Amino acid sequence: MSVAIEVGQIVEGVVTGITHFGAFVTLPNGKTGLVHISEVADTYVRDVKEYVKENDRVKVKILSMDDRGKIGLSIRQAQPGGGQRRGGDRRRGGSSFEQKLARFIKESDEKLTELKRHTDSRRGGRGGR
Repeated sequence: MSVAIEVGQIVEGVVTGITHFGAFVTLPNGKTGLVHISEVADTYVRDVKEYVKENDRVKVKILSMDDRGKIGLSIRQAQPGGGQRRGGDRRRGGSSFEQKLARFIKESDEKLTELKRHTDSRRGGRGGR
C-alpha cells in the first residue's frame, strides 16, 4: 500500500542508514529520504549516531521533494515547537542580543580598568606611589 506524502507533512519512518552527514529514513510510502545532520536536533550535532540508531522509529517533517526523487527531512522540526529554539529570537531582533552586548561592554570596561590600574602601578604611574 502506497501512502501519499507531501511537503510540510509529519510522518513516522524508520532509520535505515547513518552517515557522517545525516541519516536515511524510510517513509510510510516506501521511499527513503535524508535527514541532514543540521536537522537532527536543536543543538550542535557532532555525531548523528549519538541521536539516532538504525531501525529507530522517528517522526520526521518533509521539507522538500524534488523531481529526481530526493526527499529532504527534519527530525528537529517534527518535534513540538519544531526548530523554534534555533536562532528564533535573533531573527526577530529580541532583546537577548542587546543584553549580551551590554554585558560584554560592561565586562570589557571593567577588565580594561583593572588592567590599566595593574599596569600603572608596576610602572610607577599614578596611584603607584
